[in-house]
Amino acid sequence: MTASIKGKRVAFLATDGVEEVEYTEPRKAVETAGGTAELISIKPGDIQAVNHMDKAGTYKVERQVSEADAADYDALVLPGGVANPDFLRADTDAVRFVRDFVNTGKPVAAICHGPWTLVEAGVVDGRTLTSWPSLRTDLVNAGATWVDEQVFVDGGLITSRNPDDLPAFCEALVDQVAA
Repeated sequence: MTASIKGKRVAFLATDGVEEVEYTEPRKAVETAGGTAELISIKPGDIQAVNHMDKAGTYKVERQVSEADAADYDALVLPGGVANPDFLRADTDAVRFVRDFVNTGKPVAAICHGPWTLVEAGVVDGRTLTSWPSLRTDLVNAGATWVDEQVFVDGGLITSRNPDDLPAFCEALVDQVAA
């Protein structure tokens, strides 16, 4: 990655059950490229990450989503994990934040199960995305076109399938934020 995103702020929306590497690797890519990352969650304190279904590290929440405004950020990242996006899509503030963010036209990046929150926000109709394969039906039923690709970018909406896709996902994220 050669792009610089110095001065750009990137929100990471996650909660308990976030797939650790899908949070830490994109955050590292943002920070390495000169951007500022902020962990936003539906609760204060720390969130519990997982490695598949096993507990991994904990991460300090930097802002609650109920207090977050899409206007304050240049991009949004929605990491996966099975539980994380399921908890997020049940939270009205998280859904509002995602919907508001997509409506700004700024880059939004979602990996693995992360697009579940996009479905709940009602923002995938007419868009093309990829995801963990089990989300295909949900995305298609919400009006999206689903593709099985390492990374897919549709007008600033960046999606990838799984942790194996992280290098391409992180590169696309930084490139979209830099554009």
